[in-house]
Amino acid sequence: MDSLCMAHLGPRKKRPRQMGGSMASPPQDIKFRDLVLFILEKKMGTTRRAFLMELARRKGFRVENELSDSVTHIVAENNSGSDVLEWLQVQNIKASSQLELLDVSWLIECMRAGKPVEMTGQHQLVVRRDDSGSPSPEPQETPPLALRKVSPYACQRRTTLNNCNRLFTDAFDVLAEDCEFRENEGSYLVFARAASVLKSLPFTIISMKDTEGIPCLGDKVKSIIEEIIEDGESSEVKAVLNNERYQSFKLFTSVFGVGLKTSEKWFRMGFRTLSKIKSDTTLKFTRMQKAGFLYYEDLVSCVTKAEAEAVSVLVKEAVWAFLPDAFVTVTGGFRRGKKIGHDVDFLITSPGATEEEEQQLLPKVMNLWEKKGWLLYCDLVESTFEKFKLPSRKVDALDHFQKCFLILKLHHPSVDSGQPDLQGGKPWKAIRVDLVMCPYERRAFALLGWTGSRQFERDLRRYATHERKMMLDNHALYDKTKRIFLKAESEEEIFAHLGLDYIDPWERNA
Repeated sequence: MDSLCMAHLGPRKKRPRQMGGSMASPPQDIKFRDLVLFILEKKMGTTRRAFLMELARRKGFRVENELSDSVTHIVAENNSGSDVLEWLQVQNIKASSQLELLDVSWLIECMRAGKPVEMTGQHQLVVRRDDSGSPSPEPQETPPLALRKVSPYACQRRTTLNNCNRLFTDAFDVLAEDCEFRENEGSYLVFARAASVLKSLPFTIISMKDTEGIPCLGDKVKSIIEEIIEDGESSEVKAVLNNERYQSFKLFTSVFGVGLKTSEKWFRMGFRTLSKIKSDTTLKFTRMQKAGFLYYEDLVSCVTKAEAEAVSVLVKEAVWAFLPDAFVTVTGGFRRGKKIGHDVDFLITSPGATEEEEQQLLPKVMNLWEKKGWLLYCDLVESTFEKFKLPSRKVDALDHFQKCFLILKLHHPSVDSGQPDLQGGKPWKAIRVDLVMCPYERRAFALLGWTGSRQFERDLRRYATHERKMMLDNHALYDKTKRIFLKAESEEEIFAHLGLDYIDPWERNA
C-alpha cells in the first residue's frame, strides 16, 4: 500500500508520447539479450501496445520503440503473417528470413513464465501462399486461465512477494484503505480480497479474458481492472488519491498512536498538516501520540532487514539474561521474507518457565533497557488469557497474551565502526518493536497468528469456521462438532487439523 508507485497509475494516454529513447530499458534491466522485440501497433492500438511494451520491459525483455535491423521478433495481434509482411512492404522494410513473426499469445506466455518460451505452430503467424485473399487460420488460443484452480481462501493459495499484478493490486490496496478509513467494512473486504487473489497469481493479467474463473473478482472489481487495462489507470483510484479526506487520514494515521477516531476528530476540526496539529495548544495527546510525534521521522522511515536483525540480537540477549531456555522468534513481515517493514515483532515463549516467571519477563527486560538508556517508549499490556476460553468468533480479534509495544533506541553501526554517522548527526534510530509473551503450549497458535499476513489470517479463521466447523484464533483451535480443543505443537499440525496443505511463511504474503 505504502509502496504505491504513482507512475504505475499515471495517465495511460500520455504513455505513447513518452515511449521515446529515454524510456528504453537500461542495459542492466535486460535479461534476454538474444531477443529483440518489436510490437506492431496495427490492429492493436497505441494504448494496448504501450501497455504490453511496459510489461515486457519489466520482465527483462528488450523491446524496441522503432523497427530496426536488430529486431529478431515481431509480435502482432489479430494479424496474419501476410498482414505483417504487407505492413513491412508499405514501410519499405525488407523482411529478413531470420525474422520471427509471432502472435501476441507468445509474448503473453513469455511474461507469465518470466522468460522466453518455446515458439510453437500456434504462436507463429501464417503467411498465405496465394493471392486469393482468403483469411488465414486464426492462431490457437493459449489454455484458458480458468483451468488454473484458484481458491477463494488465501490460506489455500501460495502468495510470495513476487507480485505479477502490482499495477492492479496497488489500485485495490488504495481503494481498500480508503474504505477502511471510512469504516466501510463491506467494500473494504471486496477490494482487499481482490488484491489478495491477484497477488497470488503466477501470471500477469493482460486482458479481461485472463480474469475468467478467478474468484473474488466481482463486477465492480472487473470494471476497474478493465479500465486500468484500457487506460493505464483507474479514475476511481485517481479520485481517492486526490481526495483531501484520504490524504489527511493517510497522514494522521502515520503517527504512532493515532487511529481512525482521532483522525476523524482532527479532520473535522480543520487540520490538514501535522505541524498545525503539533502547534495547537488546545489539543491533548496521549503518551503514545507524544512519542509518535517526537520520533516521527524515524518511525515513518522503513525498518531494514539489517536493522531488524540488530534488534533481534538485543531482544535475545535481554530475554536470555532472565530465561535462558526461552525461544525468541521474529514474526510479522520479516518472518514472511520481507526486506523492509514498519516495526519488528517477536514472540517469546519458554518451556520451563512458571506462570510467574512468564509474567515478570517483559517488565524485567523493559527495566534492563531503561537502565541502559535504550527504552524511548513502553506500553505494557498485561495478560487476560484464559486457558479454557473458546476462540473468538471475530476474524480480526486481538489476542489476550501479555505484550509490550515499545520504541527502542537502536545505535547506528557507525558509532562502533568509527565511520561518520549517516543520520544527520544522530547516532541512533528509533525503532518500533512489539514483544509478545505466550504460554509454551500455545506457541504454535500464537506464532501462526502473529506471522500474518492480515488477509491470510482472516481467511484462515474464516475457512476454519465455514469449511471445517472449527474456531481458530491466536490461542487455540476448537472443534465445534466434537466439542474439544485440538492440541498442536507446530504450525504444521494446525494446518493438518484444518485439512489444509502446509504453507510456508514466505508464501503467506496475501
